[in-house]
Amino acid sequence: MRITVAVGDDHPVVRAGLVHLLMASQVVDVVAEVDDGARLLDAIRATRPQVALSDFRMPGLDGAALALAVAEEKLPTRVIVLSAYAEPAIVFRCLENGAAGFLSKDADRDTLIAAIRTVAAGADVLPPELVGDVLDQIRQRRTAPAAVTLSPREREILVAAAAGRSAPEIARAMHLSTSTVKTYLRRLYEKLGVGSRGAAIAEAMRLGLLR
Repeated sequence: MRITVAVGDDHPVVRAGLVHLLMASQVVDVVAEVDDGARLLDAIRATRPQVALSDFRMPGLDGAALALAVAEEKLPTRVIVLSAYAEPAIVFRCLENGAAGFLSKDADRDTLIAAIRTVAAGADVLPPELVGDVLDQIRQRRTAPAAVTLSPREREILVAAAAGRSAPEIARAMHLSTSTVKTYLRRLYEKLGVGSRGAAIAEAMRLGLLR
């Protein structure tokens, strides 16, 4: 029996190549292919695939936020995040949010298919070369302060970002420069230990900083 998979990547050529590779394997049935993280979540809800392959950097929801949403909704799909940027903090955040695996976009077909088989069978996947770095992240998180304190301005910008406003829109509303808003956003990412807006919003919700 083939493994059902949903694919999310906002680059059409990359997505088409990935779908072609999976279908040609004779192992996978691609039941959905989308260009947006929010649409990928909708597709997972509708089709209930065994595995979802999600690009980390996507509009709507990034890979970490998608994994968190799937876990919180207790959907049966297991998420593998694909990224060209295998930064330890990103990998750790994805796994912490419930992803079953993380792979570099440089992975070859055999590695990708093997990962899908492994995850569909209930195990997790992490490239061996990333294990040490992720363990370092775990140790750092254990020694880091648990509480996250935001200034009133940081909280205001976080709320605006969660409402979907762009940096220029936030800047105009708050009478700040766009570069100042981007600086605040970078500080928020650092405080929350994430690498993107979607992950920051997901982590802020988890910590009770957003309601």
